[in-house]
Amino acid sequence: MRRYSVITYGCQMNKNISERIANFFEKNGLIKANEDRADIVVLNACSVRQSAVDRIEGKAKNIKKKKDAPMVILTGCLLEKDKKKFAPYFDHILDIEKLSQWDLPFLKKESKDYLQISPKRESHTAYIPIATGCDNFCSYCVVPYVKGREVSRSADEVIREAEEAVKKGCKEIWLLGQNVNSYGKEITFPELLLETENIKGDFWIRFTSSHPKDFSDEIISVMKKGKKITPYLNLPLQSGDDEILKRMNRPYTSSHYRKIVHKVRGAIPGIFLSTDIIVGFPGEKEDHFKNTAEIFREVKFDTAYISRYSPRKNTTAYKMPDSVTEEEKKRRERILTEIIKEHKAERHKNYKGKNEKVLVNKKGKDGLLIGKTKDYRDVAFQGPKELVGQFVDIKITDYSPWGLKGKLIRK
Repeated sequence: MRRYSVITYGCQMNKNISERIANFFEKNGLIKANEDRADIVVLNACSVRQSAVDRIEGKAKNIKKKKDAPMVILTGCLLEKDKKKFAPYFDHILDIEKLSQWDLPFLKKESKDYLQISPKRESHTAYIPIATGCDNFCSYCVVPYVKGREVSRSADEVIREAEEAVKKGCKEIWLLGQNVNSYGKEITFPELLLETENIKGDFWIRFTSSHPKDFSDEIISVMKKGKKITPYLNLPLQSGDDEILKRMNRPYTSSHYRKIVHKVRGAIPGIFLSTDIIVGFPGEKEDHFKNTAEIFREVKFDTAYISRYSPRKNTTAYKMPDSVTEEEKKRRERILTEIIKEHKAERHKNYKGKNEKVLVNKKGKDGLLIGKTKDYRDVAFQGPKELVGQFVDIKITDYSPWGLKGKLIRK
């Protein structure tokens, strides 16, 4: 009996794809095993970032060094040039879009799209792609070249997958897309949110990511009314300076972004707002960066995913001089992190003494369980590991800039 292991590098979309690979393999009689006991190891990877490319190569080399090395397969979101680079380290490099037609002796081919292969759910969180690809062509990003142009999935297919996930006990549904706002297969994204909201069961709905250029009032209205739609929003800013935004090919201004935030916070006062930022983009001078820091202080983000710019081949920005030193990029990152830290400490102070519904996500150290509130705040508390994947009521007893501490309310 063949044994397989899937190693996932990349975003939430890659996690969903790994679940589909697992189901397809097990339909063909393979058994899941730890990497060191597997006959077949699949690296489901992403070459969108250079750091991920480096990890793929290193991991493959280590696997192949082992005595009785397994068959190693590479798949995922990959540039053609990266496939050629990786070829010496893998037995097979296969297109994920052709998963059901992979030409391997232990698999029976099927005539279906890879997204029509049901995922093997092993978590209480279901990541569900609503679209693939991207049409935005930001100057620093290779996603359109890796994943192709944007294609929306059928609404019926998305809802069916969400219903199946809830029936199997999932407590959290993430709707995924490079830009969920531009979803448009039979219905709009706000309409898709409402359809998901109407699924029977006790679960939460989150989505990522949204693009400021087409974030609509209708989305805000649906989020406000939804009972299962969580007060959480990731809205990438990337830069707070209009000149840098233009160089990034981000078709909005910092003023437009502020207006969206004002509307969102007015409709959903307690919303958790996260953002994505690139520091040290080519041409970013100190005054440009100060504009980003200013909007950080004004908007008071709950968290920010801060990346130090690194050149990536096949992008427009790759041709621009990388004018900011690594040391300066780190300094700018520290400044933004400190602003976030200050604001989060102030926000978290208001939770002390309150009771919160928490979805338990994992077991931590020293008997702690780690979960999230509906508005996406981390909570740590003592409790049995059997609670992982369940909703519990927690009394918040303490806080820090990065999370909350609490006590399980026994019923």
